[in-house]
Amino acid sequence: MARPALSKGPRAWQRMLSGRRLDLLDPSPVDIEIEDIAHGLARVARWNGQTQGPHAFSVAQHSLLVADIVRRLKPALDTRFELAALLHDAPEYVVGDLISPFKAAVGIDYKAFELRLLAAIHIRFGLPARLPEAMTALIKRGDRVAAFYEATRLAGFSPPEAFKYFGRPGPGPPPEMNPRPAHEIEKTFLARFKRLAQP
Repeated sequence: MARPALSKGPRAWQRMLSGRRLDLLDPSPVDIEIEDIAHGLARVARWNGQTQGPHAFSVAQHSLLVADIVRRLKPALDTRFELAALLHDAPEYVVGDLISPFKAAVGIDYKAFELRLLAAIHIRFGLPARLPEAMTALIKRGDRVAAFYEATRLAGFSPPEAFKYFGRPGPGPPPEMNPRPAHEIEKTFLARFKRLAQP
């Protein structure tokens, strides 16, 4: 079946390595592939690349860390919601990782755009378009714990400064924080996805 002609207006779609064309203004779940997400997130640097080590600390590695933390916070968590934690920053495979201060400067329209794309990703992989509030809060908590450790161990923040912006991480040993090469993290991310997405 022939693909519909693309709009003659400004291009608002991204071509993926899979061959999919994802419309950024009206994202369709059928144009989303996990391989594109893993490839993109493994190459997007957290903290705008301002981290220590020979490799960037990627969004894919951050996502794996958040999924681990969420599992530690709630050991009996349904694997669907662990999958949601793994995918919590998945829109960044298209839009990149804008630091929180810039997102605040851009305003609410950016957040709505990001949430629309996340909803399409959730639908593509059998998750609810919007997670229950308790799960959203749990993933956000895991995200902040991960940010605290990234900030203090990789991005040069002092603990008091990190406490101010991300809160206290709570009990438990700090996670492994060795930034790894993109191709390794891409494979690790895909393997975790496949394990969590099994019916």
